[in-house]
Amino acid sequence: MPYKPPSLISRLLVRAVLVAALAAGRLEARERNRWPLAVEQLGPAGEVQSGEYLGPLVFTQTKPDGSKAEGFRPLFLRERSNDHEMDTLLYPLVTWRKDGDDERVFSLFELINFKTYREDSALVRNFDVWPFYFSHQAADPAESYRALFPLRGTLKYRFGKDRIDFTLFPLYARVGKSGMETTHIVWPFLRFIDGAGHHGFEFWPLFGHRGRANDYDSRFFLWPFGYRSARQLDKPQPTVSVGVLPFYTRDTGPGFISENYAWPFFGYTHRTAPERYDERRYFWPFLVQGRGDQRRVSRWAPLYTHSVVKDLDKTWVAWPLFRHATWQDSGVAQEKNQFLYFLYWSQTQRSLTNPNAAPASKTHVWPLWSAWDNGAGRRQVQVLSPLEVFFPTNEPIRELYTPLFALYRYDRAAPDAVRQSWLFQLVSWKRSPTEKEFTLGPFFQWDRSVRETRLTLGRGLLNWSRPAGGGWKVSVFDFRAKNSPRAVAAQLP
Repeated sequence: MPYKPPSLISRLLVRAVLVAALAAGRLEARERNRWPLAVEQLGPAGEVQSGEYLGPLVFTQTKPDGSKAEGFRPLFLRERSNDHEMDTLLYPLVTWRKDGDDERVFSLFELINFKTYREDSALVRNFDVWPFYFSHQAADPAESYRALFPLRGTLKYRFGKDRIDFTLFPLYARVGKSGMETTHIVWPFLRFIDGAGHHGFEFWPLFGHRGRANDYDSRFFLWPFGYRSARQLDKPQPTVSVGVLPFYTRDTGPGFISENYAWPFFGYTHRTAPERYDERRYFWPFLVQGRGDQRRVSRWAPLYTHSVVKDLDKTWVAWPLFRHATWQDSGVAQEKNQFLYFLYWSQTQRSLTNPNAAPASKTHVWPLWSAWDNGAGRRQVQVLSPLEVFFPTNEPIRELYTPLFALYRYDRAAPDAVRQSWLFQLVSWKRSPTEKEFTLGPFFQWDRSVRETRLTLGRGLLNWSRPAGGGWKVSVFDFRAKNSPRAVAAQLP
């Protein structure tokens, strides 16, 4: 068969593909779109401020504070700032972090943890393999410890205790806190309490007693069915709790009394100090009525509940169908609405010191979309968004996982500066006070600025440009020339 030269259309298609990969870097655009290979946002000097490669999988970003983030979604994330470095692999499986010159942290799913830091210029090392091995090596031997659970070891200032010693746990353990020492023999059955004036013996769950003169006295029998506890024995009126479950409980103290009958279903609370409050309970927790100086409760669960506790005003309707809450925090009025916990979730913040300021808000319609508005002109929307409602403050989740679902994104940096993108930035539209730009991957781009209007096919295969006040000029990419594209036509009307 005789050879046939390629048709004009075939040559143009081949050139379009080649130009998308080879010639895009020669164009001076604020967005460089070679989708799906690369989509980059450029700064004023042509530097890459953010980029996504292979769709949303590989990314790099320079944030306004100068910190940088890059990675391979969802496998790897690296963050860098002046004094902070962090790498994560298969988050939250592996995390490595560096803070300053001295602190290093490594974690494997929070089960294997290694940390080094300096304390008074001395190097300190922590190493844990949960729940079997714990160690802390400090310059002061008195602060160091090792523990191999359940064989033998010592822990200091862990799990809310000052010191824990054990040997062949549960056969023996000794726990110390604030001077009180509790010795466990065959935990949790035998306990001996001493130290700092404390004394006691408990044979759990049959009976037990512990106390300290002018402080407290606590007893139980057949735990948890019978108990009596008295605290603040040095006061004119101690706080006393007595119970014979499930028949009756009574708590009394300075200015209050609370009793329950057929615990916990029926009871009342009467308080006069430090604030007045009265409450009645019927078939608790379903019917509760309470009134006080800073507290009000009206509960007919699950149909309706309304409570006011200081600044927190909370309402449930057809629990768990709808929840509404308002409160104040650090000069900010907060309002939150939820439908079935997370199917619809919204929170609004308003300044109490500046009532005229626009509110900030965050809204999720799971798993369809999420919207953010900082109240100062910045607004963002994403479709789809299945994770943000569950991890609202988790930055690694936001960097690694959220963009994988970004079928559509809307980003308004200011009222007159908006960028929208579809299908992981295959299509994008951007407008600002000085320019407008539309991009369809590497195939088509139109942008207009105060200097010129430009239309590009194939990322440089064909270009039409018109300077402000001038006529159109056409250019085509020439593979034979070093400085392409080459003008092939003069001014057009």
